[in-house]
Amino acid sequence: MKNKTILLLFLLLSGTFVATAQIGGKYAYSFLEKPISARVAAFGGNVAAINDNDLNIGYVNPSLINEGMDNSMALNYVNWFEGTNYGSVQFANTFEKAGSFMATLQYMDYGKLDYADQAGNLAGTFSAYDMAVTIGWGRQLDSVFSIGAAVKGIYSAYEIYNSFGVAVDVAGTYQSPTGWTMSLVARNFGTQLTTYTGNSRDPLPFSLQAVMSKRLDHVPFRFLAIYDHIEKWDLTYDDPLNPSGGIDPVTGEAQAKTGFSKFGDQLMRHIILGGEFYLGKNLTLRAGYNYRRRQEGKIEDKLGMVGFSWGFGVRISKFTINYARSAYNLVGSPNYLTLVFDLDSFARK
Repeated sequence: MKNKTILLLFLLLSGTFVATAQIGGKYAYSFLEKPISARVAAFGGNVAAINDNDLNIGYVNPSLINEGMDNSMALNYVNWFEGTNYGSVQFANTFEKAGSFMATLQYMDYGKLDYADQAGNLAGTFSAYDMAVTIGWGRQLDSVFSIGAAVKGIYSAYEIYNSFGVAVDVAGTYQSPTGWTMSLVARNFGTQLTTYTGNSRDPLPFSLQAVMSKRLDHVPFRFLAIYDHIEKWDLTYDDPLNPSGGIDPVTGEAQAKTGFSKFGDQLMRHIILGGEFYLGKNLTLRAGYNYRRRQEGKIEDKLGMVGFSWGFGVRISKFTINYARSAYNLVGSPNYLTLVFDLDSFARK
């Protein structure tokens, strides 16, 4: 009864976040919503519900931080777009009475940017970066329920402008006896403590996500489905040059979606699908599809692979290496590289 009460409290907190959080196209610390690891990026989103002791899953879903991650580390590097790179380092430890904890340090470097006046005359360069320190906690309540939370300290500096902020994630997970793993995750509920210019505070990139996965019984495959942004129905980006997102192939004019077509488009903007195929114990192939990313990044006469992502994981000796590539637009596709290892394995004889 006590465990069910704790889980209910977490769900109520998530509902409170939905009622108070601001969502929109303009917000601070947008780097918080980017996937930091290759495995999660390969699924096409930035959350997952897979309970297999992966630190990077624990980062995006703190209810899956568990004692199996004890004394493990993960190193992540992402080659984003031109001149921009980011990475993170993670470490987990378990305390018998308090639960399992994980610390994450992440850093996003935008490289050297040019000073320029309104006429385009260059006058030197400046730097810009974001960083965050996250402390996550997870605890197994019983054989099927687990909960978790994370607190983030955030710092951002663009030239002479800087900002401090804090954010909180909370999550709850149910693991059924038949192999389903289902999670509800509220991410990045928080505020700016100081703003860049001293003006009003910008909202943070809050999201409430439902995610489920299952490894099939007779096929070495796990599928994963995400419903992103439960708190907001219409995720359509209104392009002022093409507000509908569609072009009539005959007239070349913008087409407005109506009726079932509009409903289906808006529904699919919430859905992210992914999966991984296991080739033995040491090799895994992964792929994902993000409909909203495809709609926002595509060009009508050349769709390409926008919205799709793929990757693989390989186990070599004491290390797990994950790689992924995801297509955000036709210009470029970020590359993700992750190295995971158990420190205890180096001490074993």
